[in-house]
Amino acid sequence: MHPFMRRYLSFFILLVAATFVSLPLAAQEEKDDSTLVVSLLTCSPGQQTYELYGHTALRVRNARDSYDIVYNFGAFSFDQPHFIWRFVLGECDYMLMPCPFGYFMAEYAYRGSSVIEQTLNLIPPESARLANALATTARPENCVYRYNIFRSNCTTKARDIIEENVFGVVRYPARSRRNTFRSILHQFTNGHEWAREGNDLLLGADVDTLITERDEMFSPIYMMWYADSAMIDGDVHGVRPLVAERRELLAADPSRQQMERDSLPSFSLTPAQLGWGMLVIGLLIALWEWRRRRIFWPLDVVLMFFQGVGGVLLVFMALWSQHPAVASNWQVWVLNPLPLFFLPFVVRADLHRQRFIYHAFAAGFLLLFVIVYAFLPQHFSQLILPVALLLLSRAIVHLLVYRQKA
Repeated sequence: MHPFMRRYLSFFILLVAATFVSLPLAAQEEKDDSTLVVSLLTCSPGQQTYELYGHTALRVRNARDSYDIVYNFGAFSFDQPHFIWRFVLGECDYMLMPCPFGYFMAEYAYRGSSVIEQTLNLIPPESARLANALATTARPENCVYRYNIFRSNCTTKARDIIEENVFGVVRYPARSRRNTFRSILHQFTNGHEWAREGNDLLLGADVDTLITERDEMFSPIYMMWYADSAMIDGDVHGVRPLVAERRELLAADPSRQQMERDSLPSFSLTPAQLGWGMLVIGLLIALWEWRRRRIFWPLDVVLMFFQGVGGVLLVFMALWSQHPAVASNWQVWVLNPLPLFFLPFVVRADLHRQRFIYHAFAAGFLLLFVIVYAFLPQHFSQLILPVALLLLSRAIVHLLVYRQKA
């Protein structure tokens, strides 16, 4: 669970219990209560990996009785049984958790994020209906849902529950510029190279196709932009804007963000620097091997082991994970489990200074990848091309050294 949510959960259980009993009935009885206001809250990105894309929540307040609650679809708990295993399988469960508005704002002030409020242009019966829907969904028996980064997250759930409770159809503006899921992810991982690398390594070609305006709303910031120009159409009240007012509740604090950034562990090399640096070192070793007519077999052990482990991960994700777009990953061409099977035979052949057919097969396979790399319908990890070239150089130097010995 998010540290903030865990900190205040025990306090808020009592408040929520009372709220669940009173709010739905009160809202139904007071459909003409104009003091009930529902707003869309959009929080700017933070520095933690799970904060990089921003956040969306819904605020329900009633000026008459000081009721002011934020409904957050982004709560999760690390204490769930087998959390890591379920995360790998794409079976993470998130929940809708109510939170006092003041505590919600304190969390984002602490990390230096901005909070934008878009007051929804709802008539009193719609506000009551939406408030009831949120309170009902937040009950323990209803609050848990299966998370999907693109289709069912804190932003899409907020959008959907708004659409389900207005009297009409919400229409969003069309955009001339089309994005892909990956291009939007890249916008929010700019400056966080290793977070971007993790996405690019695991997500396949499916995230590189053009998406619709509705698909773009998986991103909190894009949802905010679309809501600004959205219209409610098709009811007796005519066509009206979805948003009545937009205001900044909390300004971003760059100094606080820098403190958060400085507190995170960092790695001095970017993925590209690491990949091309490894290739240069590998080529220098290969040149030494060719001149000495001798293979430095421990390097093969390290490279084939990590190549195979990476391949096991990609194949496992493709076959068993429910995460979106992991089954269409062309990078399995380079990172695949086969080296783990052949590793003992390669080491044995190296120790006896003998040829082994694996190197001819690997050279042909990797050379073909390098040739078609630029034409494959996927944006690749920055590591994948230098790693492919490094593995290709290992295969070629084996063929050259053992050819000289023959």
